[in-house]
Amino acid sequence: MGGGTAFLSAYDSVLRQWPGEVDTVDVPSAYGTTRVHVTGPKNGTPLVLLPGGGATSVVWFANVGALAAAHRVYAPDLMGDIGRSVHDGAPLRGADDLVAWLDTLFDALRLDAAHLCGHSYGAWIALNYALRAPHRITRLALLDPTDCFAGMSPAYLLRALPVLIRPTAGRVEAFHRWETGRTPENPAWRAFLGSTAQARRSKVVRMRRPKADELRICAVPTLVLLAARSRAHNARKVAPRARRLMPGATVDLLPNASHHSLPTEQPAELDRVLRRFLA
Repeated sequence: MGGGTAFLSAYDSVLRQWPGEVDTVDVPSAYGTTRVHVTGPKNGTPLVLLPGGGATSVVWFANVGALAAAHRVYAPDLMGDIGRSVHDGAPLRGADDLVAWLDTLFDALRLDAAHLCGHSYGAWIALNYALRAPHRITRLALLDPTDCFAGMSPAYLLRALPVLIRPTAGRVEAFHRWETGRTPENPAWRAFLGSTAQARRSKVVRMRRPKADELRICAVPTLVLLAARSRAHNARKVAPRARRLMPGATVDLLPNASHHSLPTEQPAELDRVLRRFLA
């Protein structure tokens, strides 16, 4: 697991805000050990949540109460990213390895099929998995997905570069404030964001956009939910492209959301849309 004491302490503080009983399991694989947090009724419909890069599984603290009312929720820390998953096995070379990692995770958790929801980088992983293993996905929710239907904004990438190359708490917080236009409301989440400057990824996987032909034939019921105020890309230009590439998908915009305000800030509208789609 990567990160200093302050990062791990901040991680645990956010996790303690999850409502209800939360089980924690470590799942072995060829790539390493995956930390997964599990909550919700044991007979609920399985729902796997993949966070955005640098957010870890604890990011769902504001949503898991609503989602776990009817679902058995499984929230892993992404392999190769920051968090409590340990990447000490096979290398991650691209999407195929992340798909193989997620396939192993489904097997270990005994999930023959599940709903799958991802945000940002997690949405990219979720989409790639749905394209390669559609028989295991009953519904797919993509929250402001990056590099799935269009490239990212050059201005966003330029702003993100100093945070990636030489992260500090101040730079992380300033980048978040620039993208969202606000300081996070939750003090524990605000502290967590600053602490991520101490954490280290073992591998940043280059995101390649799926081929148009693959997207057009995807039969998995899909929701593409874009943040209208996202600075990671122009959501109003991404939306028609997503509709054209995945004509069977439901494509919608959250008018008051930005890329990094999902899913933690003003979660009620996101929860409502997700629950309706997943039902």
